[in-house]
Amino acid sequence: MNVISKEVMHVGEMASGAALTVPVYRIKGKEQGPDVYIQANMHGAEVQGNAVIFQLLEQLKTLELNSSITLVPYANPVACNHKNGEYTLGRFDPITGVNWNRMYYFAADIIEPFAQAYLSHSAIEIERAFKALLLEQIEQKLNHNIYGLTTGQRIAFQLQQLAHQADIVLDLHTGPISSKHLYCPEYAKESAKYFDIPHTLLIPNSFDGALDEATFCPWWQLKLAFAQLGRDFSITKADENYAQDLIIKESFTVELGSQEQIDLDVAHEDAQGILSYLQYQGVIKSNDFHPKSMIRYSCMLADYKALYSPMGGMVDYLAEFGQPLAAGEPLARILRMDNYGDGDPLHYISLDHPVIPILHFASASVNQGTELYKVFSQYSIL
Repeated sequence: MNVISKEVMHVGEMASGAALTVPVYRIKGKEQGPDVYIQANMHGAEVQGNAVIFQLLEQLKTLELNSSITLVPYANPVACNHKNGEYTLGRFDPITGVNWNRMYYFAADIIEPFAQAYLSHSAIEIERAFKALLLEQIEQKLNHNIYGLTTGQRIAFQLQQLAHQADIVLDLHTGPISSKHLYCPEYAKESAKYFDIPHTLLIPNSFDGALDEATFCPWWQLKLAFAQLGRDFSITKADENYAQDLIIKESFTVELGSQEQIDLDVAHEDAQGILSYLQYQGVIKSNDFHPKSMIRYSCMLADYKALYSPMGGMVDYLAEFGQPLAAGEPLARILRMDNYGDGDPLHYISLDHPVIPILHFASASVNQGTELYKVFSQYSIL
């Protein structure tokens, strides 16, 4: 039986002086494989990840671990408690208006000087030194910033400190009303096949403030910098020159379905899919977890399109999630009762090319310009 330790991380203070805290669970393995960091609930309404962490902890207690795993539910205590009536609003910092998942930090100007300085070092020496540099940057932002930090930055940077200590990072989210999908760096697309998730968005090597990007972009950009200097530096098993003694650096945003609800039975299935990936990466010593057989679709992030409502009204969402929808087939119909009797009360919304609907707006009541759907506009089988 593995020992699960718990600590409470202080991430800020309320106006009353009450502490903002986050629980951190750790399971120590044998230090023979890549370490793992998993967090959930950075956005307040996206709660299914907490149930998945519970199911993971229940199973990890009895599994043989080759490396250590850190799990953080309720990662953002402000967002978790940001309620308006029966709804949780915690997607944006209510003070600054910034998306909670766009406050992480990465300065790309560290890459080229580091690559020049460590060109002849071993992979293990590079890994240790670069990880230390990333952690030093976050420590400087947290503790040596004379103008201070916003609440969101303070939370994000402390979570990022934990994430930078790991080799594999999973950030658990959900959509409004959504199918399961995965944000995956392009270089790690082979790893996406080990999750039980049918839809994968392939992310380019650019930083936009999210946790997955903050933890994979530095390593990907370092790999490319070394390549320009004539050196191979592997960060995934898919690398042509990968060897078992080299490092793994992969990060994913795992979208687990719809917000504002949990399902512990589905969470158990989600945990099984994550354990399948962790087994593939050598984190757990087991042969019990295997990805389900399914058609997996992929789409470049640039081809992941939002469809905005051409009018206000009441929306009947028609398109089935996750299945290719033929050109001209309706995604939704909009009811306009103000037109009844002297106009057309029903308006059908369709596109002139095939798409795969991934998620839609949570409410049936929409203004003109509301984001109705997000779809794979160009897709292929992964």
